[in-house]
Amino acid sequence: MRPQAKSVRAVLLGSAALALGLLAAPVFAQEKPKDHADGPAAAYEPSMTTLGQLQVEIPGRKPDDPVMTQEEFQRGTQIYFERCAGCHGVLRKGATGKPLTTDITRENGYDYLHSFITYGSPAGMPNWGTSGEMTEEDVDLMARYLLLEPPAPPEFGMPEMRNTWKVLVEPADRPTEKMNDIDIDNLMSVTLRDSGQIALIDGGTYEIHAVIDTGYAVHISRLSASGRYLFVIGRDALINMIDLWMETPATVAQLKIGSEARSVETSKFEGWEDKYVVAGSYWPPQYVIMDGETLEPLKVVSTRGNIYDEQTYHPEPRVASIVASHYNPEFIINVKETGKILLVDYTDLKNLKTVEIEAERFLHDGGFDSTKRYFLVAANARGKVAVVDTKEDKLTALIETGGATPHPGRGANFTHPDFGPVWATSHLGDETVALIGTDPEGHADHAWKMVQSFYALGGGSLFIKTHPESDHLYVDAPLNPDAEISSSVAVFKISDMKADVEPEFTTLPIGEWAGIPEGQPRVVQPEFNKEGTEIWFSVWNAKDKESAIVVVDDKTLELKTVIKDPRLITPTGKFNVYNTRNDVY
Repeated sequence: MRPQAKSVRAVLLGSAALALGLLAAPVFAQEKPKDHADGPAAAYEPSMTTLGQLQVEIPGRKPDDPVMTQEEFQRGTQIYFERCAGCHGVLRKGATGKPLTTDITRENGYDYLHSFITYGSPAGMPNWGTSGEMTEEDVDLMARYLLLEPPAPPEFGMPEMRNTWKVLVEPADRPTEKMNDIDIDNLMSVTLRDSGQIALIDGGTYEIHAVIDTGYAVHISRLSASGRYLFVIGRDALINMIDLWMETPATVAQLKIGSEARSVETSKFEGWEDKYVVAGSYWPPQYVIMDGETLEPLKVVSTRGNIYDEQTYHPEPRVASIVASHYNPEFIINVKETGKILLVDYTDLKNLKTVEIEAERFLHDGGFDSTKRYFLVAANARGKVAVVDTKEDKLTALIETGGATPHPGRGANFTHPDFGPVWATSHLGDETVALIGTDPEGHADHAWKMVQSFYALGGGSLFIKTHPESDHLYVDAPLNPDAEISSSVAVFKISDMKADVEPEFTTLPIGEWAGIPEGQPRVVQPEFNKEGTEIWFSVWNAKDKESAIVVVDDKTLELKTVIKDPRLITPTGKFNVYNTRNDVY
């Protein structure tokens, strides 16, 4: 291992709780035991940002409860939901982090909790106190807070959903033909995270066609099978349905499906195009199937149940990524904490049929192979990728990626000169890229194996990208604690790759090309235009500072243009309409 790589990995492995949505400039601890965790800015597990706004009451007090005012309890709840719930669970029963129920916290006591919150642990608990992320008063508050019973956020069922449902433009009142001259297939839907908006940017002219108000911190954009409707979901679980045929694209329907969410998708199978929309939430743990024209909620299904291997009940199994099968009329729904992949047949909602696949715990994100038959999803806290045959509806393989915390986004498909068709993932916890063979017929010896692992620019990667028309593989590193690395991208030339040879990469100084003088901008989520000739990068800065989008010529790897506009506040995810609709990655 390279010495530089080892140091980067050590920093990255020491942090795993602060959300991408709460990312700030990295801070470094002082005067702490040397074996305790560092660098919470490099963390991964999503926090429950919007649950922190709920008003809660102190659960039934007991005589030996620590003294805490209602105001303090409310602040403690907000800190817990924003900083801790992503790892330890809303109900504190444990998720990727350990349980923090009162039988455990009271046995350990105030002093232990105060020290643990202050200094963190080598296992991944950030050093909230010594890093400066929490004040001494906050550390004291949270140590007392964890000795009290946790509040239970309200459930969010069909009555609550229907109260939020709005059809702003009825289907009969919408255009019967496209009313604008926008090249919709080459449109980019860009998340403006901290302003609660998306920007629709022309992939050919770089013009901003519209900035549309959405839920808080849109997590993904997805397209209807026809390409007409754009669906976005915020972390606050608000879905916006946007009609791209209107003279100026705008929201035509809205629905809130819970308090926290990450995923939305539409039906894609032949004969069922645009029929249904599905979305999954973190809280409550459930998924919802909606009408494809109006977002009317039709069916709510809880994901609470038993963990696949332990066969013990889990009260909070969150819905992570969702994709639509191209081989069957099914939604593929990944449930984090129970390690189950649900193949939900949407042809008969009254008599719902579901195939439940036992895969691996902590399922997160993933995408299809180049044939769109096999779905590959990262069980990131277990360092594995699960492969599902969506034609036969069964688990094909569980593959160790050899790295810490695979985080592929949708992954990247390309043909390796020696191994044939492969799917690639980068890692959050280290600087490696893993290639998995995906051709059981033409390259059977390599199929469903990690055929190669090599180093990229550095740990802290969230997304990896290529395109069928490109000879390049791009790997970002926005959560790297080194400012130079987090503002740059590694590029590999695919045709030069060889078995058992460490490929070299070119470093693109995207942040430098953006020409932003203030802040610590991070470069995140490469996305190709429709033709695969350009690749776009978000240069993501603080809310009160300038951000940008940098466009690079894929053939020459030279800067093509920089898109700047005061409306581009904290741009993060970008989704090309054609590539997203057709699962091109």
